Amino acid sequence: MIKLEVTMIKFTKMEGLGNDYIYINQSQEKLENIEALARHMSDRHFGVGSDGIILIEKSEIADFKMSIYNSDGSEAEMCGNGIRCVGKYVYDKKLTRKKHLCIETKAGIKVLDLMLEDGVVKKVRVDMGEPILEASKIPVLQEDSPVLKVPLKLLDKTLFFTCVSMGNPHAITFVSNLENFPIQEDGKIVEVDTLFPRRTNVEFVEIMDRENIKMRVWERGVGETMACGTGACASVVACILNHYTSEKVTVHLLGGELEIEWNQNDNHVYMTGPARTVFEGKFEEGEK
Repeated sequence: MIKLEVTMIKFTKMEGLGNDYIYINQSQEKLENIEALARHMSDRHFGVGSDGIILIEKSEIADFKMSIYNSDGSEAEMCGNGIRCVGKYVYDKKLTRKKHLCIETKAGIKVLDLMLEDGVVKKVRVDMGEPILEASKIPVLQEDSPVLKVPLKLLDKTLFFTCVSMGNPHAITFVSNLENFPIQEDGKIVEVDTLFPRRTNVEFVEIMDRENIKMRVWERGVGETMACGTGACASVVACILNHYTSEKVTVHLLGGELEIEWNQNDNHVYMTGPARTVFEGKFEEGEK
């Protein structure tokens, strides 16, 4: 029998409100064919199981750099829940002693403030930067900006979408009964509609009051997830643009709650939420 080389990849499974990723310190691991690795490790039956993998490495322009690969192998620009866990990872593993961090992403540099309990990170506040409202930069094929309540005809109905980018594209629609809404059926159709040149994340939002909303999300390249940090930020921006809520909103997701603020003084969106380590492990890549 021919024996092929087997590589053991050290990883940490982490989650933010149930949005779970596999974290790998790329300065310690030599990874090849990352797209295929993301599909393999993310598989919930034959792999570790996750919404994707996040690679952490040194940066020349920030404290650290993160790269995000969805469970289908596609690369994402940004992940709000994921970046909070990056902050916890580098601090808890003593890769830094800073509680104020800059993280390089494909959506630019994001600033984190770590909140500790008993010496470990429990929550993280992230400056998510300015929301992108220009149609061509989201991108969405519309002439007017901001993109408010654009009609999109599905199989049996028409939904109206407000579009926002938080470094990655989001299409937000407002519904009256979120619990019984066909998220999976509609989400997979909207994600790949020709209106969105790079596909899109899809948020379904129910307004509770001016300080609270419910949100479910169909993530591009993943499917429905327990939470989405950039999606929560984009949804609050969409709520404010449509005059539904105040500037500070609690977003209630399947996995828990996020505190989101669109500060009108600096035009930045701030997200505060938990980060948790689930377990450590080694993944066997290759065949014997």
